[in-house]
Amino acid sequence: MLLERLYDEDLAQASYFIGCQAKGEALVIDPRRDIADYLELAESNGMRITHVTETHIHADYLSGTRELAAATGAQVLVSGEGGEDWQYEFEGTRIFDGDEISIGNLTLKAVHTPGHTPEHLSFLLTDGAFADEPAYFFTGDFVFAGDLGRPDLLDEAAGGIDTRFAGARQVFASLQRSFVTLPDYVQVYPAHGSGSACGKALGSVPFTTVGYEKTFAWWAHYVKKGDEAGFVAELLEGQPDAHAYFGRMKRQNRSGPAILGQRAPLREFGSREAADALEDGSHVLVDTRSADAVHQATVKGSLNIPATKPATYAGWAFDPEADDAALILLAADQEEAQRLWNHTVRVGVDNVAGYVTSLAGLPQVTPEVLDPEDLDSASYDLLLDVRNKTEYAAGHIPGAKQLSAARVLWQTAELSRTGRIVTYCQTGVRNAVAAAALRRAGFDVTELKGSYRAWEALKD
Repeated sequence: MLLERLYDEDLAQASYFIGCQAKGEALVIDPRRDIADYLELAESNGMRITHVTETHIHADYLSGTRELAAATGAQVLVSGEGGEDWQYEFEGTRIFDGDEISIGNLTLKAVHTPGHTPEHLSFLLTDGAFADEPAYFFTGDFVFAGDLGRPDLLDEAAGGIDTRFAGARQVFASLQRSFVTLPDYVQVYPAHGSGSACGKALGSVPFTTVGYEKTFAWWAHYVKKGDEAGFVAELLEGQPDAHAYFGRMKRQNRSGPAILGQRAPLREFGSREAADALEDGSHVLVDTRSADAVHQATVKGSLNIPATKPATYAGWAFDPEADDAALILLAADQEEAQRLWNHTVRVGVDNVAGYVTSLAGLPQVTPEVLDPEDLDSASYDLLLDVRNKTEYAAGHIPGAKQLSAARVLWQTAELSRTGRIVTYCQTGVRNAVAAAALRRAGFDVTELKGSYRAWEALKD
């Protein structure tokens, strides 16, 4: 058996390539939308991808299930569980609790594990060439290393009303029915790691075991005692802000993300051509540098989407459903531009026209920045904390309003368009992303230099 974990550090998302070496067949679970890595794995191992599936209708990224199936001819397998309101709308074979998928000598058994979402499936894998019992459990957003999938995203991102309570109870029941009953040796491979907003305390290790989790995880004693009420209260407490773009991901993953097919290499824009495209509003420059570099000078009206996490920050800073501008990326070369584009398509930011390698010749401005020691004497209309609500609750600058950087572009009605807004996050990275997006949306924004950490240091 071949088992490969493909992990996206940007979105803290894991997909899995599972192959039978004897038969040369493979299946992919929860693929991302840029599929070259899966195709290369198959080719390098002399395998054919025959099946592609996913654990649930994702909210944090666009699924590559249809993309990979279109490129390989693989059979699409998606959940038919969850009831009428949670059915996929694109073509594919529906699978249900107890259904089995054969990949050469391998067998995957679908296990309905609702709670994070109603239709959620996990997959138990048996390597028939070695054993007659499952030893691997692909849990999607059901069980993470040290945590569980949050049950409140349907409320936060999909327009649900108080579905979190029923979802939390479903998670509890799923643990009782489908997890703690498994042998301790079964290895657990989740869909996310630390940094994902799909839970509140995800571990960084790539996998765990049933025995470890049911012994040491925070939820273990609740399940052991049958304390559903205590479990529900702790699971729902302290969940981070859901990113606003999650709602779009949920809708598009249910209907089926557009198939990109073979994408032509991005072309380089000359400075004059880029300047003209930016001037007429048909394009927007994406400054991929650090906040410190952007504060020295950047292109007027540009977005700041740092190259460290381009998918995450693109999802925060640009809404392709409301903005039809094409993006021009600042990149070192064509290879770097292509890498950035591969990341942005993971959150449905597809309309990238090309790249520039320098800001020379483009109209530049210096963003407004305020030193923290000058905050008390400064004149402004709103002090805006763009960190998560959990960070805000742990400590914030007096008088600040909290609105997460991951949501601010979708909640501009809460902000004044006539006054000056001073923004901050923890260190300045998220703040620069949010501030650039707000400036492009027409707001007068000044960033607090060094953000909360610099302000807090003044008190020492």
